[in-house]
Amino acid sequence: METPVTMQTPPGRGGRPMLRLWALEVVEAMDAEPSMRRVVFTAPDIAEFDYKPGQALVLMVPLADGETGRRDYTIRWFDRDAGRLAIDFLLHGETPGPQWARAAKAGDRLDARGPRGGTVFHPEADWHLLTGDETCIPAIVHILETMPADAVAHVFIETQDASGEIPMARPVTWLHRGAQPAGPGTLMADAVAGFSLPQGRGHAYLIGETSNVRAQRRLLVERGFSREQISSEGYWRPGRIGGHDHVED
Repeated sequence: METPVTMQTPPGRGGRPMLRLWALEVVEAMDAEPSMRRVVFTAPDIAEFDYKPGQALVLMVPLADGETGRRDYTIRWFDRDAGRLAIDFLLHGETPGPQWARAAKAGDRLDARGPRGGTVFHPEADWHLLTGDETCIPAIVHILETMPADAVAHVFIETQDASGEIPMARPVTWLHRGAQPAGPGTLMADAVAGFSLPQGRGHAYLIGETSNVRAQRRLLVERGFSREQISSEGYWRPGRIGGHDHVED
C-alpha cells in the first residue's frame, strides 16, 4: 500500500499544506438508517489517525471516465482499539459517492486525505445549537454521541418526512419539508429565527446546503452572535457534484 504523506509535505493548491494521505481498505459495508450505506475502513497506519468529531475525510472516489473525484464525507465513528473507521454515504441518486458505496466490498481500496473541517465541539460554550439536513446526520450524531453528558444541546434537523428520522443521543426537533425539494428554503432559517436563545454564551454548528447555512449564520449574527461563536460549512449546493463551502460571511 502507498506510504502516507504527512502535513509536512509541500503545499497544495492555494499554498495550503497537503493533508495527510490515507490508503484505506474496506473491511465491510452495510445499510444504515436513514437511507445510508455505511462503509467501514482500516489502513496500515490507522493507529496514527487523529481527528475531532464533525470533521471529514476527502475521499478520492472513482469516476465513470476512469479519473477520481474529491468528495468530502464526515467521519461517522472511529474505533482506535479495533483499527476501524466508518463513513456513512447518503444514497441520493446516481452520483459517484453513493454509487461507489453501494458496490463497496471487503478488500476494496480508496485513498483519502484529511481529516479536515472546523465544525467541531467547543467545550467552552454554555450551550450548543446544531442544525442540518439529511446530509449532516452522521456529523450531528457523532458530535452528540461524543460531547460531555452535561453539555446542553439544542438540535434541529430537516428531512423530507418522518421516514428520515432516527433515534438520537439527545432530543431533536425534526423539521419536515414535505413535497418541497431539498435545497434552498426558509424552513431551517425560520426555526433558527424562532429559537429562544438560552442564557450564557452559546456556540452554533450550522451545516447543510450552502445558502441555507449562510442565511442561518446571518440571522444569528443579527441576534448578537459573534462570528467566533458560529461554526458553519456548506456541505452541498443544487446541481453541483462534490465540493464544499466554508461559510464565513
